[in-house]
Amino acid sequence: MFLTMTFRWFFVFSVSIAVAAIDDDLIPSTLDGPFEPVTVPYDVSLRGNAVDLPDTDPRVRRCVEGFEPEQISVSLSVNYDSVWISWITGEFQIGNNIKPLNPNTVASVVRYGRSRVPLTDEASGYSLVYNQLYPFEGLQNYTSGIIHHVRLTGLKPSTLYYYRCGDPSIPAMSGIYHFRTMPVSGPRSYPNRIAVVGDLGLTYNTTDTIHNLKSNKPDLVLLVGDVSYANLYRTNGTGSDCYDCSFPETPIHETYQPRWDYWGRFMQSLISRTPIMVIEGNHEIEEQAGKQSFVAYRSRFAFPSEESKSSSPFYYSFNSGGIHFIMLGAYVDYSKSAKQYKWLERDLTNVDRTMTPWLVAAWHPPWYNTYTAHYKEAECMRMEMEELLYSYGVDIVFNGHVHAYERSNRVYNYTLDPCGPVHITVGDGGNREKMAIEHADEAANCPEPSSTHDEDMGGFCATNFTSGPAAGKFCWDQQPDYSAFRESSFGHGILEVKNETWALWTWYRNQDSSGKVGDQVYIVRQPELCLGSIKLPKSSFADS
Repeated sequence: MFLTMTFRWFFVFSVSIAVAAIDDDLIPSTLDGPFEPVTVPYDVSLRGNAVDLPDTDPRVRRCVEGFEPEQISVSLSVNYDSVWISWITGEFQIGNNIKPLNPNTVASVVRYGRSRVPLTDEASGYSLVYNQLYPFEGLQNYTSGIIHHVRLTGLKPSTLYYYRCGDPSIPAMSGIYHFRTMPVSGPRSYPNRIAVVGDLGLTYNTTDTIHNLKSNKPDLVLLVGDVSYANLYRTNGTGSDCYDCSFPETPIHETYQPRWDYWGRFMQSLISRTPIMVIEGNHEIEEQAGKQSFVAYRSRFAFPSEESKSSSPFYYSFNSGGIHFIMLGAYVDYSKSAKQYKWLERDLTNVDRTMTPWLVAAWHPPWYNTYTAHYKEAECMRMEMEELLYSYGVDIVFNGHVHAYERSNRVYNYTLDPCGPVHITVGDGGNREKMAIEHADEAANCPEPSSTHDEDMGGFCATNFTSGPAAGKFCWDQQPDYSAFRESSFGHGILEVKNETWALWTWYRNQDSSGKVGDQVYIVRQPELCLGSIKLPKSSFADS
């Protein structure tokens, strides 16, 4: 214990120059935990301008001509030596007589290099157009502009690259942008800051979130689902504040796809230079004719699925320095017999913890959530996958879905466990729907069990607790001991991995314009305690 505490004090001293503590006090670490549960009372003034940016806002207007690129973004491949550049050319169409553009008429070319002039390298990719179709009277159909994806390879680690994208033969090329590649994988090699945000949408609150996020100068953005909230709109452009009660009289849950284009334009100033990695949320389902779903999500983003040996854009993995990220899909089959689960087993087995000591997982709906909203909604997924993630020593889990902030103590199977991951919910990006303010452990707020079922997530698994302080009950009578901190505010988080065992997590609230910290903790790995006696679950590789 003395050696552990001595190291802890030495480490905190060594990084204190670069990291500001809350009120100048020592930043706590998970070695000090488990922490007593804390709830920050809801400030009713924080609802603010929870309305979407209108299509007249200059930040969402189309400001290019012809087939010049717009909505430019960067995303990662599996390692530092490769990235994806994505953009859109041409205008979308919405109405009853749409005619899709021909993607073969515009080339997908990126010119890039380590000097701004000349750009000495060139790569080509592929392009596509997607449709969102509603064959019902009164509903308008949509067809996108031409979406381009180009993969750059052979890149150097931690290196600034300049690039232009478009079709040089028209000519229709973008201006010059830049990005920085990730560090090489290794136990002492990490990006400086990783921003984590969820449930963004495109409201005035969202603009505050992104403004504050930019001020932290992240090297990577992790978006844990629910992107544009286009499905809060009818095809005629009228919106709603509530998904569940939206448009009950219509034959299908329609969407207004131009909201995706508005979102891409607004975000371009950030994600054209800072890579963004996205995983799907429920608002990306967007069912249309022929029972197609997730079409905008699958079309607009580039995913390192093939590179990470996944057969799906709904789950994939990638490295960022000494961190291995696993992005999982909650709205596709996650059962032990499914392709996703078998892929996850293979991916975890192949992780080299000497090169990527940190193992971080992300998906949309949280397993550990004490708010009434979406309480135990993801219980089936937890029952299928938690043992596997725990067995391989996942360190941190990021989720969204619940429109509030919550950080757990280390937990496994609802029990405090020093080897369990820290679960962090950041569904507080600023979307138009209601903020989650009620807690399931408060009197009269415990939901009726059958109401927690989400048909998009599989079967019903939410039952009463069988052991612990809440045994025989569906909800706790007080804030659960696994819930360390919770607050209903809009904001974003920053992860700073310092070395192979220490990482600083900071959550910033939007209302603190000075950058004051809302929650902060060092997350400390203890591989000598938690990875030395792992007993892995029985593999299902033979069934794959």
